[in-house]
Amino acid sequence: MIDNQIIATVIVHLFIAIVQLMFWRKSTAQRFLSVGGSILALILAFKLFFKVYDGEILTMNAANWKAPFGIVFVADLFSSTLVLLTSIAGLAVSIFSCVGVGRQRILYGYFPIFHFLMMGLNGAFLTGDIFNLYVWFEVIIISSFVLMTLGGRKSQLEGAVKYMAMNILASTFFLTGIGILYGISGSLNMADLAMRIPKIQNQALVEITATFFLIGFGIKSAVFPLYFWLPSSYHTPPSAVAATFGGLLTKVGIYALFRVFSLLFIPNHFTKELLVILAVLTVLTGAFGALIKTNIRRLFSYLIVCHIGFMIGGLGLYSKWALLGAIFYLIHDIMVKTNLFLMAGVIRQLRGTMDMNKLGGLYAQYPKISLLFAIVLFSLVGIPPLSGFWPKIYLFKDAFQLEKYAFAGALIIGSFITLYVIAKMWAQVFWKDAPQPEIIEDKFAKMIGYRKTMLLLPVIILASASLYIGFNAEAIIHLADRIATQLLDTSPYINAVLGGQN
Repeated sequence: MIDNQIIATVIVHLFIAIVQLMFWRKSTAQRFLSVGGSILALILAFKLFFKVYDGEILTMNAANWKAPFGIVFVADLFSSTLVLLTSIAGLAVSIFSCVGVGRQRILYGYFPIFHFLMMGLNGAFLTGDIFNLYVWFEVIIISSFVLMTLGGRKSQLEGAVKYMAMNILASTFFLTGIGILYGISGSLNMADLAMRIPKIQNQALVEITATFFLIGFGIKSAVFPLYFWLPSSYHTPPSAVAATFGGLLTKVGIYALFRVFSLLFIPNHFTKELLVILAVLTVLTGAFGALIKTNIRRLFSYLIVCHIGFMIGGLGLYSKWALLGAIFYLIHDIMVKTNLFLMAGVIRQLRGTMDMNKLGGLYAQYPKISLLFAIVLFSLVGIPPLSGFWPKIYLFKDAFQLEKYAFAGALIIGSFITLYVIAKMWAQVFWKDAPQPEIIEDKFAKMIGYRKTMLLLPVIILASASLYIGFNAEAIIHLADRIATQLLDTSPYINAVLGGQN
């Protein structure tokens, strides 16, 4: 069904970013516009989600050029769910940024760039054109690079150079793959490509093309062995920026992998084995990297890498239950990882540092805030019945059923190391007394009431979302099951885009 409201969330963020440029020197106006725009985007995302929830796939042909000749936007259950999750995370970060980002960064364009980034994310989730996906990826990269360098500190610039270098490499592989794909198929529309690729005689060239996409999206998703840019860069920008990156940027790479390797390049035996091997190595390197970190944000960065492996493994198993578990984990991970970096920002306000060796005594001084943080940490670990617990059941089930014991072992090791490092962090940051020689720089205690609320409200919103996912797991399982079904049976997607032309 054609529906022009598909791109409403994209237009809202574009409009808000442009309006904020008119208030370049007015930081207060930019804050109000950002929160208001994020609320409107969330309302529109909910509206889009409920439109497609009943199984209908919506399309929009740009400039009324019918597919496959024009650019098409497609909203199925997978893309609309990610737009909704992005909007929830975006609202939380927007509220946190009103207090957590300094006035100088705001005057240098923080909020307009943030909304351009949100626009790029929503555009990437909704596009049905492979080249247009590349364009949205470039919007994301440019916006995120600017956000990472705002402030110009040395550590930020070092992290940004690594981040940009690897993303340029990823884009090079991605664009090369698109060029070869267009050369052998004559189309860029993903639904049309799904019809043409199986008919191409030179399937060896198709597999080489698929490798280019795997490398490009793998770099963007921080998959082993090209993951090192993530922990080297995500700890450098402000916490609001790191929360956006940690919760959303790697997930757009995961989305692209799931979309391309379910619609265009159906995984063969070799591809499945390769994805499972990469998943195992990603889980283990992320987990063991987290073991030795004492900086909270570096620790969380390695846990991002570790848990990316959980989702890649689900794609590698490529069965309904494994895809269900991977998609459930993706939903959980966006909420929790965004919240972890916001939480780290609050800890910095409470103590002036994120070095666990210099922290302590938070539970004694702030018991309510500590219990709020405990919900986030327990959700991350997967303590039953919280959100991180349920998807692992399905991943374990299919790993054993399909005799992928290495992946099952990696899941166990990754889960136990996550539990260990989070327990260690809790003991050092919250339980133990603060080190005596250390001078505590508590900026939070000096804040007026509304500023404290603006810092904690986003954490509460995302923690509530995590609790909803955990305690209402049956509904999320049903949602993930339907998404997995759509990924395995792409005929409704193709028919919706091509309108029966196939």
